[in-house]
Amino acid sequence: MTRGKFITLEGSEGVGKSSNIQFIANTLKALGIAVVTTREPGGTPIAEEIRQILLTEYEEPTLPETELLLLYAGRKQHVEHLIKPALALGKWVVCDRFFDATFAYQGAGRNIAIEKIEQLNQWALGEFSPDLTILLDAPVDIAFERIKHERKLDRFEKEKKEFFEKIRMQYLRIAQKNPHRYHVVDAAKTLVEVQTEIKKCLDNI
Repeated sequence: MTRGKFITLEGSEGVGKSSNIQFIANTLKALGIAVVTTREPGGTPIAEEIRQILLTEYEEPTLPETELLLLYAGRKQHVEHLIKPALALGKWVVCDRFFDATFAYQGAGRNIAIEKIEQLNQWALGEFSPDLTILLDAPVDIAFERIKHERKLDRFEKEKKEFFEKIRMQYLRIAQKNPHRYHVVDAAKTLVEVQTEIKKCLDNI
């Protein structure tokens, strides 16, 4: 059986990942491809519990290192119990964020040394990596305007604009270093324009 493809969708808050995950899944299903959609943090029962811890504000501050270790605990569960088994069955997996988000949020955002994250990533995942990563990129001001009116904000969404500026720049650096798997989409455009560009990415995988 042919192994499925692993597609990740990256970007900071407010760039439209949630709406476009379903678009990607529907586009693939229309081609007769079996698709599993998932998210990080989360994806399995244990990983979803870890997600709640990560997004909740506690009286006791969450240390950046604690955040990082929790993310990889959840990611290991997610990869071994959901992503790899689905790929082995020939299904395509579409994931809302993956390890690139850690390099952006905990690396650039929380100032954890990239080398530390690389070591942890190698230990936890080895060479396992997405086949295609689509980065939805938009200026922070535009993204901020979108999330302000959408919902109650979680612990990450309450961060200052400078935090998200650092994250955006790190994502763009990662994309530049990984042109073989990254495709950057201008998420400031209309939804129709964004999804037209996403469809082109899927046609070339």
